[in-house]
Amino acid sequence: MKQIDYSSSARFLLTRQKEDWDMCRDGYKSLDTIKIKEFHIDGFHLKVQFNPGRIISTSAKVDPKSIAERKCFLCYENLPPKQEKLEYPDGFLILVNPFPIFPEHFTIPQIEHKPQRIQGNVNVMADLAKDLGKYYTIFYNGPKCGASAPDHMHFQAGTKGYMPYDYEYTMIKKDYGESVYMTGDVAVYGLNDGFRRIISVESKKAESLEKAFGHFYGVYEEFHPGEEEPMMNVLMNFDYVENKYTLSVFLRAKHRPARYFAEDDTKIMLSPASVDVGGVNIIPVEDHFNKMDREILEEIYSEVFMSESDFKKLIIRLKETA
Repeated sequence: MKQIDYSSSARFLLTRQKEDWDMCRDGYKSLDTIKIKEFHIDGFHLKVQFNPGRIISTSAKVDPKSIAERKCFLCYENLPPKQEKLEYPDGFLILVNPFPIFPEHFTIPQIEHKPQRIQGNVNVMADLAKDLGKYYTIFYNGPKCGASAPDHMHFQAGTKGYMPYDYEYTMIKKDYGESVYMTGDVAVYGLNDGFRRIISVESKKAESLEKAFGHFYGVYEEFHPGEEEPMMNVLMNFDYVENKYTLSVFLRAKHRPARYFAEDDTKIMLSPASVDVGGVNIIPVEDHFNKMDREILEEIYSEVFMSESDFKKLIIRLKETA
């Protein structure tokens, strides 16, 4: 049986949708008007992007009452009539995202309406990373870390190399990382670049990656007692040259910073999710974009990321339980 080239199929799907779906065409056309600021920080980059097309996602109400009162926009029966679906194994669909951040942006929901949870779905994420990895990075936003549909399980995929973290990971690991443990075919690292606290897992075997993630998850839960899921954003890539998966977990302490809720001129509508912490911070309001500088970005990151002291404790616990 011929293996389906999902990377090329997804790319063809996007090309087709831009031709026959006005909302999609307009969404990608809007990328022509984005503005970008770039901050060079001790060997790595963080960008800020003014993208008015993302206002709906950035301002999404994700409290239980708001979610209960709206139709789930990722459920099959509620998808736009012109939305084409590319079926994917394990009960998922690959859909073009008509409100893009990336030049090529996809949403990958589970067909069944289930809550947004990474545990039990890492194997699917690994499959996607391998099947779509020719052109795309796979990412996951936790239910309280940027998912605008926290009630419906989904991944996303975006143009590989668009987020600075995609191509700076190896350097960040070298300059800001430490080995947590290595066992058999798995290597686990802790990365702290001063802005972000990250745990990365590398393996050539998806099963070993999933097992190592399960170990991490059990320890990380201790730092988020009572939460439906410990707070995280996850990026995954597959390297075809080394035949290796790399999963990066961005460790969060808070969903949105104080500035997001401010009612004076300190307000910045930045609601960090995977793409933001991957190095492309999306701001849909031009005045807020104009105000952004390195100091404000550092303030926001220090607020929404796990503290350095808790990160050190997490590393110790991971080593103790490896």
